[in-house]
Amino acid sequence: MKVMLSLILTAILTENFILCKFLGICPFLGVSKKLNTAVGMSGAVIFVMALATAVTYPINKFLLVKHNMEYLQTIVFILVIAALVQFVEIVLKKFMPPLYNSLGIYLPLITTNCAVLGVVMLNISKELNFALSMVSSIGAGLGFMLAMVMFAGVRQKLEGCDIPKFMQGLPITLVAASLVSVSFLGFTGVVDGIFS
Repeated sequence: MKVMLSLILTAILTENFILCKFLGICPFLGVSKKLNTAVGMSGAVIFVMALATAVTYPINKFLLVKHNMEYLQTIVFILVIAALVQFVEIVLKKFMPPLYNSLGIYLPLITTNCAVLGVVMLNISKELNFALSMVSSIGAGLGFMLAMVMFAGVRQKLEGCDIPKFMQGLPITLVAASLVSVSFLGFTGVVDGIFS
């Protein structure tokens, strides 16, 4: 249980895919303008990360590794992730049209979201078993959600600020993102201290 809790806290705080590993920046900057779209996108990413891990782990272990075809991991994983994202897109379009419309082009971009591929590849490189891989994926997804929700709040606050014209738009967004990212560096000692 201690290992699982450590994995979750590490994935959320000290190894946050967006703020510490800088994976998944496209949806982070594109969908974080409003809280509801940030939460919706995060939910879709958590679902895809968990499902991608659940599907790719047995494919890797029982097919690719068993037949010495590890060199095909990236291609196979991208194809699996693309199929899963298409499934999520169909489900959202059918059952949640407002969320589907608000996510727009960013929903199909989950396919190329390097955070989803990154979590699958990192689980393999860390040689985690299936249960720990699932915990790590869900923790990474929760970290993605935390970063998205925090930054949506920051961006909503920025809308009411008097920002110089040359800093409006993308420049102030990048400055704010870097400050939020730096704030996560402080969690490194806290998480390490809890589980040492």
